[in-house]
Amino acid sequence: MPAAVIARDLDLPRAATYRILGALEDHGYAVHYPEAQRYGLGFAAFELSSGFSRQEPITRLSAPILASMVDRLGESAHVAVLSGTDVIYLVEERAKLRPALITEVGVRLPSHATASGRAMLATLPLAQVRALFADKAPFATRPHHRIRSLSGLARELIDVRRAGYATESEEVTPGMASVSVAARDHAGWPAACLTLTFPLERIAPSEWPALAGRIRTYTRELERRIGSG
Repeated sequence: MPAAVIARDLDLPRAATYRILGALEDHGYAVHYPEAQRYGLGFAAFELSSGFSRQEPITRLSAPILASMVDRLGESAHVAVLSGTDVIYLVEERAKLRPALITEVGVRLPSHATASGRAMLATLPLAQVRALFADKAPFATRPHHRIRSLSGLARELIDVRRAGYATESEEVTPGMASVSVAARDHAGWPAACLTLTFPLERIAPSEWPALAGRIRTYTRELERRIGSG
């Protein structure tokens, strides 16, 4: 679309429109075709839209499963998906009389510091995990994050694969812990993760393996709904 048309439709001065288009171009959301004197959508915009199209079905399919899990287990829970080295929270269901959590819908957190992220990363080949974290920048995060290096993450993921679930204690929120089980798609890749989050004093670590088994029941139902079988 020509810049003059964009300026007219947005009711903006042409100079302001060019500044906005320049910023969008710098971040990959717009691309300039100089020969045609037009602008179009950039690759980042296509990635954003394709990400939404992938996440929206997971959100719709998982919401009733999550509500049932929270009702049965009595603790807050959420659904998350992997996005690069982060996790994005798609659905949150808060149990009665439980505090608000940082894992609200749309929040992004580093995957290596969350139970959800580690559960999903553990389903990937180690070579792919190494490629994701190649620059090691994601590890330069907060002091209370337990995993500080790629080698530390690799060791953690071996334990997660062996157990079949991931845990996190006070790495995201003081006084809170989480237990997560990943749901896989038809190709065996992590489609999403179901996570229960609770005050540490309510559920002892010795009970977490049994809790993971109960979460896994709901994870399998999500896998059935997304057609992983």
